[in-house]
Formats: sequence, structure tokens, C-alpha cells
Amino acid sequence: MEVFGIVRSLMAFRLTGGTKDYIVVGSDSGRIVILEYHPSKNQFEKVHQETFGKSGCRRIVPGQFLAVDPKGRAVMIGAIEKQKLVYILNRDAAARLTISSPLEAHKANTLVYHVVGVDVGFENPMFACLEMDYEEADNDPTGEAAANTQQTLTFYELDLGLNHVVRKYSEALEEHGNFLITVPGGSDGPSGVLICSENYITYKNFGDQPDIRCPIPRRRVSPGDLVDPTVLSCDCSASEEPTCCHSGKTAAGFMLIM
Repeated sequence: MEVFGIVRSLMAFRLTGGTKDYIVVGSDSGRIVILEYHPSKNQFEKVHQETFGKSGCRRIVPGQFLAVDPKGRAVMIGAIEKQKLVYILNRDAAARLTISSPLEAHKANTLVYHVVGVDVGFENPMFACLEMDYEEADNDPTGEAAANTQQTLTFYELDLGLNHVVRKYSEALEEHGNFLITVPGGSDGPSGVLICSENYITYKNFGDQPDIRCPIPRRRVSPGDLVDPTVLSCDCSASEEPTCCHSGKTAAGFMLIM
């Protein structure tokens, strides 16, 4: 499928109870596009195309970040700065995919580093964002506020009953994170996210809960040097969810972080 533009983000999702995956695409077109693969034609076909902004790789026009609710009920598309939009995904009477009008989750004077969908089972969909508020730093000519500005982990909840997005919880981070990983929730795990930062990976969950933190393993560079002094960081991951074996026991899942 030819694309007249720049694909900035790409994610697969599956509606609850469905057997088919769809692809949601964020690009520089100022649109969110959902594609469906047809095996008989051996090609992708456009299911939905919704316009929300101007074309071009602009810092306040969504398209750089995509996050999907693990149950396939909603998708968040975000910009590098300020703007985030949430779309509700559903089916119509003919079992065809439908997409709602965008719900705003904007926050002024805020830079976004990463966005993921949080696995909360069948509760209201929730998204976690790595953000930084630069308002004070922007108004301080001395640079002291910029040096002391902390990154925050913010949880946004989509209230399906009231049909709007609320900022549910925000917590300042000690380290500067660059990547978020969804932890399985519901009956498969404790939910929450893993925050990848320099030399460390930290587990955090919604609310005031104790963190679980571990250093990223290092290799010995020589018998005399204990560890490699290079700063380590992770920027991609893959996971395998727990599965039920023939014996009835549940096999543990795992995450591969690189």
C-alpha cells in the first residue's frame, strides 16, 4: 500500500471478542487512519480516516505517539507537545469497526516523551504518559527552574459512561524516563507500567504504591573493571502474555526489553 507521507507511528489492535487485527497509523497528514488486511486481495484497505489537524510534522499536531487500550476499546494519538486525542473504538450492528469523534486530553506547556495503554481489564480504559511541564522553566531566565524540572508519569482515564477523558493521577519521577512498557493486568498480572530510564527499570502502578526498581544488567569489560561505565537505556520491548496449558495450569509470560 503506497503512502504519500511519513508514517510516524504504527500499532495493531483487536476489538474485544474479535478475531481480526487492525492497524492504526499516525503520520504527518494530520489524520488518524485505520487499516484492515484482506488475505484474498493480499493488501491493506482503509477502514477509517479521520482528520484532526494540519499536515506536516508539527510539534503540537498529534501523530508522533500512539497507544491502544489492550482490550481494543480506545486509542490515544498524541503530539510531542500539548495535544492528545482519544478515539473510542466499537462495532456497529453489522459488526463493522466504528470510531468516535475525538475526545481531548490536552495539557498546555507540556512535552510528551512516550504514551502507552494500561491494562486495567474491563474497567475504564487508561493511558500512561511520560510528560514534562516546562512552564516555570520557560519563564526563568536563570536556568535554575529548567535544571530542577522533574518528569512526571501521568495516568489519563477514559470514562466510557460520561464520554470524556480525565487526568486521574500524576507522580513526579526521580529519574528521567524515555520509554514505557505495559504490564499485563486483570487476571494475567498486576497491571501498571515499567519505566525505562538511564541504568534502571522501575515498576509503577496507579496510586500511591511502593515502586519496584532494578538496575539494567551490565557486562564486565575486563577482570580489573567491575562494570562497563557506559550509560544504558532501553527503547523497545516485546511481551508474551500468560497462556493456559493443556494441563489447566497457566504458563508465565515474559517481557523482552532491549
